[in-house]
Amino acid sequence: MKTFEPTEYKVYCVATGHEFEDVNGVLDDKECNSPSLIRARYAKKQIEVGGDEMGLYKFADWLPVKRMLKGSAAPVTVKSERFAKYLGLENLYITYNGWFPEVGAKMSTCSFKETEAYSVCGRYDESCGKVLVVASAGNTARAFAKVCSENNIPLLLSVPYDNLDALWFEKPLNDCVKLIASQKGSDYFDAIALSNAVVKSKKFVAEGGAKNIARRDGMACTVLSAATTIGRIPDYYFQAVGSGTGAIAAWEANQRLLEDGRFGDAQMKLMVSQNAPFLPMYDSWKADSRQILPYDDNKARRDAGIIDAKVLSNRRPPYGIVGGLYDALKATDGEFFAITNAAARKAGVLFEELEGIDLHPAATDAVASLIKAVNDGLVDKSKTVMLNITGCGERRIKSEKEMWMLQPNIVFPIDTPDGEVIEKVEALFA
Repeated sequence: MKTFEPTEYKVYCVATGHEFEDVNGVLDDKECNSPSLIRARYAKKQIEVGGDEMGLYKFADWLPVKRMLKGSAAPVTVKSERFAKYLGLENLYITYNGWFPEVGAKMSTCSFKETEAYSVCGRYDESCGKVLVVASAGNTARAFAKVCSENNIPLLLSVPYDNLDALWFEKPLNDCVKLIASQKGSDYFDAIALSNAVVKSKKFVAEGGAKNIARRDGMACTVLSAATTIGRIPDYYFQAVGSGTGAIAAWEANQRLLEDGRFGDAQMKLMVSQNAPFLPMYDSWKADSRQILPYDDNKARRDAGIIDAKVLSNRRPPYGIVGGLYDALKATDGEFFAITNAAARKAGVLFEELEGIDLHPAATDAVASLIKAVNDGLVDKSKTVMLNITGCGERRIKSEKEMWMLQPNIVFPIDTPDGEVIEKVEALFA
């Protein structure tokens, strides 16, 4: 039986190919003169998947982690029958990230953000003596809070006040987890700005978001689940995107599976979506612009307030950076969809009727985009389709268990000076 062993790897710059060691959780290549993501290059070219008892770490051969933390669960992929029949698809596979015990999905935060958190925290070196800082629109914060609380890792979360209802838990959290929020009416970008102020203090370290190889390679486990279950790389990959990090991770996983050589030669066509009217990446892609088009701050906040899928409201995503979503869509001849709240809600009701589980709003966007793509003739019905359900079972788990809400330690106005933010947040960990 395979046991956990930290894998050997190096990191390299996507723009230049320059390879170097992963020292102190590096986020970029200091020798690169243009904005670029870095990637992990694993010594083991053919992945050996461990048993379910290893949770997410069953995919540790392709995770940049030093240790296996307790409490993780892996994505689960099943072949759809009822929804596939409804759409007329011969090979529809659904990858579940959430709470759906009947199919083996047991992520208690109900979101694929757990794949990020267990990977990032497994890479994080606590001996640096700094507090990990994570900005989030909701689901990511919930996942990191669970992982850090259960594994006693100091954590500071920064979340928009209007998204605090996403911070529900099965039990009170360890005091090592603290929460700050940007004021009412603010959005995810404001929470990011708040976290950027905090990490100017030497007592804190930024988790890094999409730049963190552990975050992307954790999310890539969704595709590893699908490919190792199906026995081949899917032809189409459907997911709603906020930052686009999950889709970038899917593209990177595809490239590793091609190098593995045992899963065919398919280049997955990325089929991504945003929730209208919040469409910065969709609009930029449709204009064939590598750079995000101008988006007025106040309009962005208003649009973020309208959409059901609040977690998709990133105003500064890793879209145009080398190795980012623009490059991923270009490389895979991808498609981008704009999904209304009404279409997503309708898709969610249909999916629950056919597959038997409630979905997060972001996942209903993905389902709606699949329905639209099929109706528009953009999918070959004989090909293999992967639908990444990034969150499910929240309504169910809340009906089965009593929940506890995390309250902010401090709520900051968006114009609070950085020095004041740092002083007050440092005091939380004194």
